[in-house]
Amino acid sequence: MTSLSNGPGTQVVATPPEQDSAWIAVVGNPNTGKSTVFNRLTGARQRVGNYPGVTVERHTGQMRHGGRDYTLTDLPGSYSLAAISADERVAIDVLTGSMGSEARPELVVCVVDAANLLRNLFLVSQIADAGLPIVVALNMHDAVEAQGIAIDAGLLSRRLGIPVVPMVATKGRGVDQLREAIAKAMDEKPLMKRVNWPAAVRSAVARLRMTVGGEVGEPISEVEALRLLFDRQSSILDRLDGPHDRFEHVLEETSEELRDAGWEPGSAESLIRYGWLSEQLEGAVTHPDERKTTTTESIDKLLTHRAWGLVVFVAVMYLVFWSIYTAAAPFMGSIDATFGWLGEVMGRWLEGWPMIEAMVVDGVIAGVGGVLIFLPQIMILFFFLALLEDTGYMARAAFLMDKVFSWAGMSGKSFMPLLGSYACAIPGVMGARTIEDPKVRLTTVLIAPLMSCSARLPVYVLFIGAFIEPRYGASWAAFWLFVMHIVGLMVALPVAVVMNRLILRVKPYPFLLEMPPYRVPMIRDVLWRMWDRGKHFLLRAGTVIFALTIVIWSLSYFPRPEAVAVEAEQAFATSVAAERGLTIEQARRLIETDDHMAARLENTIDGTYLERSYLGQVGKAIQPVFAPAGFDWKITVGVIGSFPAREVIIATLGILYNLGGDIDEENEGLMGAMAASTHSDGTPVFTIPTIFAIMVFFALCMQCAATLATMSKETNCWWALFAFTYMTALAWVGAVAVYQVGSAMT
Repeated sequence: MTSLSNGPGTQVVATPPEQDSAWIAVVGNPNTGKSTVFNRLTGARQRVGNYPGVTVERHTGQMRHGGRDYTLTDLPGSYSLAAISADERVAIDVLTGSMGSEARPELVVCVVDAANLLRNLFLVSQIADAGLPIVVALNMHDAVEAQGIAIDAGLLSRRLGIPVVPMVATKGRGVDQLREAIAKAMDEKPLMKRVNWPAAVRSAVARLRMTVGGEVGEPISEVEALRLLFDRQSSILDRLDGPHDRFEHVLEETSEELRDAGWEPGSAESLIRYGWLSEQLEGAVTHPDERKTTTTESIDKLLTHRAWGLVVFVAVMYLVFWSIYTAAAPFMGSIDATFGWLGEVMGRWLEGWPMIEAMVVDGVIAGVGGVLIFLPQIMILFFFLALLEDTGYMARAAFLMDKVFSWAGMSGKSFMPLLGSYACAIPGVMGARTIEDPKVRLTTVLIAPLMSCSARLPVYVLFIGAFIEPRYGASWAAFWLFVMHIVGLMVALPVAVVMNRLILRVKPYPFLLEMPPYRVPMIRDVLWRMWDRGKHFLLRAGTVIFALTIVIWSLSYFPRPEAVAVEAEQAFATSVAAERGLTIEQARRLIETDDHMAARLENTIDGTYLERSYLGQVGKAIQPVFAPAGFDWKITVGVIGSFPAREVIIATLGILYNLGGDIDEENEGLMGAMAASTHSDGTPVFTIPTIFAIMVFFALCMQCAATLATMSKETNCWWALFAFTYMTALAWVGAVAVYQVGSAMT
């Protein structure tokens, strides 16, 4: 396996094909049905995407035809080989044989949209420059038939010199013919006719091949020279040995040669290629005398309308948000209840071995449950993402939201991941794969955890229910609950501006987006992609989440000397004796015979153990850091203990206040204990400024091992560490500011 870095936050994984089968690459523009063709040919329900940048991983599938085996690789959708985005870099690296030690594919199946033939053939003509055999799959042929357009595939095939197979992949039409064409092409190796370049271009290409090839000590191909000539930002430069400015004089001189011949390097390729392609299509494509209004154009009058389009957009997004937030709740509740029941059963079985019981119940079972509980939200989000992509509405949503995000250096494609993060940041981070620009994708991933996910809700409910509602009523409680949900969004966009302008230095690119035709999605493919993304989460992030959960459990459990329990028991008996006017011995007998007292003693021992654990010791040690935010040591331990998941602070506070960990955010005992808690000088711990400081800290801090693990897998561990660091610092500054200003005002 080879690995190629393609810019910040992007890791491209390339899997070599099977050695005993022919290797075929499947390429095409986004929204051409390329992945559907791939699935039809291989029978594998895998997908790279019909939307730019869904993923930069290559998926492979096996096709067997005529007694021969073929390995098909589905490359990311690309508009050209300009190689500005990570996906285009993957395509050109594979086609030029620059993907590590891999050879070039033996055949390329180019999937083109029959309704946009001229534009789609632009990429095909670029691939032809690589000297690879090509078969063209003329997909979505039903769309041109509906418009009265006639395409003479036979004439086009003779003009281009390669097989051209009309097909409708969604209905299975033409799939068998495409398999036959592939098998025949593997024997005949058909090469597409090349563009007839002007003399100035041929001269510039020859000079680049000789000069640059001589500089690096190895020849460069014609396709690489063309990319260097026409694309000054081409990834070809990144592969050449030496700094870019080493070749700057040669590139500049060849550009001047083109200008002297009347060709501007930035536009020459488009003018020449499209001119040549138009000649090949002359007579092969016949349009009706009167153009028909398509169904897509009729629907777009509503869905892209300045006013009504936004109304429909809000309704659709509300449905998605409601489904992720609400429809997942029963499944998450069932998972939680199942693992709770399993924990009780294992606890009874292991009752005689307290350390093993704690490790299995609080470590292993809680860790596995903590992974699986996110699965319903992830699968629901990706169900809707696949559905919206396949219907064609995703492009419209990105178009409508582009102006909202463009000022922050992002695009409309950032909206869906950020929306999904309101339910859970994990599917939001994974959903950022729909963004083709690697830097914009990285920015979206870095700010997605700032959205107020559902895990923060129990924290807000606890503190607002305990301190706001009793004093100010339900209306103010609801208002502040709403405010806390938008704090992250209000901070996220300015953070994105800083990221894009100062850290990542994102270059502004025009937002180009193709509006695909509306289509009825194939539910089978939608469900498969939903399952595929859920499986990827479990395999990639789940193991890391589980490991982190075990680590946090260990820190909260050890050390566990017997003397701590004896000390806690003595202190509790003394407290009961003082409360009831009993002797110590009478208090001990009462504790032994009264189940309620016994439970209180057990909770007190657990609280003392947590206080004396490594986690408790760390919390006390760093408490001075959080003192400016009004946190005492118990709040600080709760903050540290809630790193695996924010809502863990409720159980942690329950243990620290000797109420046990099996409580929820509406527990009146915990609310009462917190309200009665005081500092050593008698002042209350939980003032209004303090509780708002806590909520702001939780709104801005990265307290979710699952999200951190997912970010590490989607970008790399350094960017995940950066996100954790900047969000923790941001949360601390926000909490301190809220507490200090609030205290001064009150």
